[in-house]
Amino acid sequence: MGFADDHLTPLVDEGLGNSAYLVDLGDGRALAVDASRDLRALRAAAGRRGLRIAYAADTHLHADFLTGALQLAADEGATVLASAAGHRAFPHTALADGDETDLGGLTLRALATPGHTDEHLSFLLLDGTRELGVFTGGSLIVGSAARTDLLGAERADELARAQYHSLRRLAHLPDATAVWPTHGAGSFCSAPPGADRTTTIGAQKQANAMLAAPDADTFVRQLLGSLGSYPAYFDRLGEINRRGPAVLGTAPTLAPLSAAQTRQLLGEGAQIIDVRPVADFAHGHIPGAISIPLRDQFATWLGWLLPDDAPLVFVTAPGQDLAELTWQALKIGYERLAGHLDMAAWQAGGGEQQSIDLLTADRIAERPVLDIRQRAEHAAGHIADAVHIELGDLAGHADQAPAEAVVACGHGERAMTAASLLQRAGHGGLTVLDGGPDDWAKATGRTLEAGE
Repeated sequence: MGFADDHLTPLVDEGLGNSAYLVDLGDGRALAVDASRDLRALRAAAGRRGLRIAYAADTHLHADFLTGALQLAADEGATVLASAAGHRAFPHTALADGDETDLGGLTLRALATPGHTDEHLSFLLLDGTRELGVFTGGSLIVGSAARTDLLGAERADELARAQYHSLRRLAHLPDATAVWPTHGAGSFCSAPPGADRTTTIGAQKQANAMLAAPDADTFVRQLLGSLGSYPAYFDRLGEINRRGPAVLGTAPTLAPLSAAQTRQLLGEGAQIIDVRPVADFAHGHIPGAISIPLRDQFATWLGWLLPDDAPLVFVTAPGQDLAELTWQALKIGYERLAGHLDMAAWQAGGGEQQSIDLLTADRIAERPVLDIRQRAEHAAGHIADAVHIELGDLAGHADQAPAEAVVACGHGERAMTAASLLQRAGHGGLTVLDGGPDDWAKATGRTLEAGE
């Protein structure tokens, strides 16, 4: 058994595509790396091992989630380790390139690896002089390198060149050195599909095309050419993480609301997010509600499509996990959680309803199709003549959607979100494909088209 098997626990956020890490330091204390504000999984893992979090290290100012380091400092007295160049506005041990932290037997060495962000650090974990592994955050990731455009398109080229040099610095570590990235498959910080979330330096030298780029110019073209869109809330969280998110004094709860309370909140500018399954929303929903089913990817679409400064009312189905709903919102900085409403309470209070047809592929006939998937998904295979507008862009381009469209994604969840946005914008006669393009191809016997 190696060090990672005995002492390191990866904690994967499937929705955001990220990994945090818990390192057992062997004396009842632990190191947490890139912990999210949602600390439930980390604390459960520490509890199973009987560990207290003594150190909380952040590789960079995260754009996709709020750091949990301040909460760990407040609750457990953890020492926060972070880059001096990040100019964080809260107590922390500010580290520069080459600085080392004695963890009590093990050593954590800071390596400056800018690119994903200006102040990015990787953390090399040492046992004496032996390199056990390196926490690479958003520099070297499995099969790629993290995106470099989060600080603005005008800096993407400059930061991509910094990323090129950072990856080559990491590649000089011994081949056996474990690589523990934060960003993985499913992350909008630019990770390719794949099951592996950890790797080794040697494996990446063999298989990572970004390390195979012969020069910086080629690297920049490859990296920037691979970037797709990313959620709107990414533009806000870096600064919040620099200032430090609010420390929570008690476990958050979501209060039940009546129909009358909901109407009052709507009059005050509240947004309604319906988190019920797609079929429930299709059958009947509050006019103006946005459908974002509660699943692993809920936070991504909440942060992409809804403002963070409006009160949020959630329409829920009986038995849905309200704690999961609350933490998904809080971990990306959505604090104004007004409460939740059961649809039966809205109906009992005389509330109006709307519906959207949900149809299988064999029933959509020759109606125009609106494909709202990401660019790469659409290019891989789409229904012939489908209009393509990414879900994240749809609110600003609703006038370009075909009339009485069949809205399609991969399975139906994102398509229902898109249809709810269009319905709120005044579109009628909408239908959502229950399934995806593959189901359409099977039902019609026709082939999908590839390319943009």
